[in-house]
Amino acid sequence: MARCVDAGRASGLAAVLLGTTILAGLPVSAMAQAAAAPAAPAASAPVVGETIRSIQVVGAERLEAQTILSYVKLRIGQPYTSAAADEALKDLYETELLSDVKITNENGFVTIEVKENPVVNRILLEGNKRIKSDKILPEIKVAPRQIFTRSKVRADVARIIELYKRQGRYAATVEPKMVMLEQNRVDIVFEITEGDKSKVRQINIIGNEKFSDGELRGQMVTKQARITKLFSSSTSYDPDRLAFDQQKLRQFYLTEGYADFRVVSAVAELTPDKKDFIITYVVEEGDRYKFGDIKVDSQLRDFDSDALTRQLPMKTGDWYNAKLVEDTIEKLGDTAGAFGYAFADVRPQYDRSKEDLTMGLKFVIAEAPRVYVERIDVNGNTLTQDKVVRREFRLAEGDAFNSLQVKRSSNRIKSLGYFQEKFEVEQKPGAAADRIILEANVEEKPTGQLQLSAGFSSLESFIFQASVQQRNFRGRGQTVGISGSYSRYSKSVEASFTEPYVFDKNVSLGVDIYRRDYNSFRFYTSDRDTTYQQATTGFQIRAGLPLTEFLTGIARYTLNYDDISLDKGLFFSDRQGGGYQCDPLLAGRYLCEAIGKRTSSIIGLSLIYDTLDNRVRPTRGMSASISGDFAGLAGSVKYGRVTAKASRYWPVGGGFIFSLSAEGGAIKSFENRNNPGVDDVRLTDRFYLGEPQIRGFDIRGVGPRVLRKPYMDTNGDGVISGDANGNGVVDAGEDGFSEKRSDWADDSLGGKYYYLGRAELEIPLGSGARELGLRPSIFVDAGAVWGITKPRLDTVLSSTLIPERDANGAALYNQIDAVDSNCTATSVSIVTNQTNPNPPACLTSNANVARGSTIAPFQEFFVGNTWKPRVAVGIGVNWNSPFGPFRIDFSKVLLKQDGDDTKAFTFNVGTQF
Repeated sequence: MARCVDAGRASGLAAVLLGTTILAGLPVSAMAQAAAAPAAPAASAPVVGETIRSIQVVGAERLEAQTILSYVKLRIGQPYTSAAADEALKDLYETELLSDVKITNENGFVTIEVKENPVVNRILLEGNKRIKSDKILPEIKVAPRQIFTRSKVRADVARIIELYKRQGRYAATVEPKMVMLEQNRVDIVFEITEGDKSKVRQINIIGNEKFSDGELRGQMVTKQARITKLFSSSTSYDPDRLAFDQQKLRQFYLTEGYADFRVVSAVAELTPDKKDFIITYVVEEGDRYKFGDIKVDSQLRDFDSDALTRQLPMKTGDWYNAKLVEDTIEKLGDTAGAFGYAFADVRPQYDRSKEDLTMGLKFVIAEAPRVYVERIDVNGNTLTQDKVVRREFRLAEGDAFNSLQVKRSSNRIKSLGYFQEKFEVEQKPGAAADRIILEANVEEKPTGQLQLSAGFSSLESFIFQASVQQRNFRGRGQTVGISGSYSRYSKSVEASFTEPYVFDKNVSLGVDIYRRDYNSFRFYTSDRDTTYQQATTGFQIRAGLPLTEFLTGIARYTLNYDDISLDKGLFFSDRQGGGYQCDPLLAGRYLCEAIGKRTSSIIGLSLIYDTLDNRVRPTRGMSASISGDFAGLAGSVKYGRVTAKASRYWPVGGGFIFSLSAEGGAIKSFENRNNPGVDDVRLTDRFYLGEPQIRGFDIRGVGPRVLRKPYMDTNGDGVISGDANGNGVVDAGEDGFSEKRSDWADDSLGGKYYYLGRAELEIPLGSGARELGLRPSIFVDAGAVWGITKPRLDTVLSSTLIPERDANGAALYNQIDAVDSNCTATSVSIVTNQTNPNPPACLTSNANVARGSTIAPFQEFFVGNTWKPRVAVGIGVNWNSPFGPFRIDFSKVLLKQDGDDTKAFTFNVGTQF
């Protein structure tokens, strides 16, 4: 930041020079803050013992003369001595109001000549990028319109340095400078050199014999600065983290049986260049102990000490483990709490033997009264009604206390999402020793959500979404919302309402009303070609009933009206003259059979079992569901469909999370369409598989499909010899098919059965990468979809014209009416006549040219209708990027079947704005 001085003022240059002179006594850098006050000039030699006749103050501008005199002990009538003058100089400089003082004496007439310290005009910061000015300025005590003092500036420099040390920037320096202005004013400039974060260059451990340095460093939060820790913040030096690492070392040794372990010293030394720290730990490991005699001594009448002893996880002879002891104390306390002993006290009594290195242990469960819930209090809820919180309690007033039910109540209240996450049901003593009060001290947070999003994905290109939702409508726990989305292949609008407790009963009820438009597509040559359009208008009513704490049953009824159509300009013709209709040569018979309007009346039932610790990003637990749907109570569609899904998550240590998931389904039609080559399950009701369900394959890239391959005139005779052997396949050695998949038309038909499995291992990164939201994983996906009837296929061995017709159905022709001297047409008209009644003389034929499109020879093949698995492996990365969630996957297909569409790279990204 450039510093400006008014060049128009004659005193500008002198002011700057004067400022430099005044600051000569200030610290040059933040690492050398101490500076001596300017030396007091010696008073003129007076006549010793001469009586002071008068005292005059000269040079004061803002300060009153009496104010200055009040700081000194010189008085009229007292003798004037050198010692008294020196003491007066010292007292005046200590006020920090004056920059220069001189005392003279002429025959008892004392003159105190002063120069006042300047007034601070403004405070400026230069060079600060890592810490913004609004974080530094509140820490600075020197303020505008205050009198400048060196001590305040030195203190401010120390405060700024401390701010940078908290960020790990121990090499930061601060140089204060002063710019003199007119009227004895000054600008204070703090020039900051931030420097890099001070890293931990090396961690040394002295005294360890049982475990290597690498093993012990692995237990610490602080890490050595290495290239592999480039994005990690754990390599920065932090004194608090140093103390925490000492506790981590002690915990590690105690879990390995070293009960006498201690950290003798922990020293962090800053390198001479102030860029790095070297940390040295001196430890004493001591001897390793085993468990001696272990037992439980229960003074509670409901507990059998011997039975509890047999259930202890540690046994005599096992290596001592302090963490296991802590866990056992907690479990014994939970067990007592589950039987109503809320205030049960579990105390371990140790019997350490130095001779045989054993640690005897007795868990004493002190006598305590059985406790009952006296009262449940709900505090802090200003919007949410009390009953919304109370109905999540697994205990009622008057019930016997149960610690497990209290924990479950806390989890259920947190799962509502209405309150801040740091919440636990507090337990307080009641009016008597056997009474307890449960308090839910909640802190509400906003539950309304307005979301606008836009993004791009390899699945649907550009995506736009908008939604408004209130998850705690009127404080009753109700959810209302409306949403809409638009993309290249789909658009929808939906309104929903959910009441979790109907008439205050543990039954949920919800309704959704929606309109969804979906454009299916196929790969035609190298592009995606829209095929059928499906417009669905409908609603769903659902009701849920918890069967157990983790098992829920959901019943639903859905009514849909579907309108399935094809682009008439692309897929309709009047090739046979029987009316403008879907042409199988253009669309394929399977698409022509799909179009139409139909109504689906569907009832369904689902059972859901869920023990996940987090539904957004689970790390442990499982989720399983089975659903059945029946269409046919009314409407024009009849089928039964069953699907099942399950997933399980395990933390496997070191931050790794392993998960397995599987799903499958089947659908059976109760219609008999009595049409050879037409499956009873309609095209739009079948299962499809591909991106994003199974990575490594394109959208709907797995399963039954029809490939339309064009014939190639390889021998150049102008004739397609495609049926010489009578089976519709070209003869070997003559004409053949194009081997380029980009030349084929590829239609996915879906299937009546499917399965899908996935194994995935999430790989932990350093804390720096976690802060960036990076979560890489490796995966294996496997699945298949199959089971439909082979459709009727078409083969065309010669070019076929699809004629263009007028409104009356007559075929149209191009007629040449006039030509130029070169017999080039200059006038052409569209007619319904096959011949030209008055052709130009130069034409060799009077036949008009038929208008329309020509279909090249082709043959269709039905492939992929098999249960055999498709398998892909790969690596993917989830990233919570600054512009939204981002997912990228690289896959390698290991197993595929004929006709499958593979895809090695996929990504998806969105943003919030």
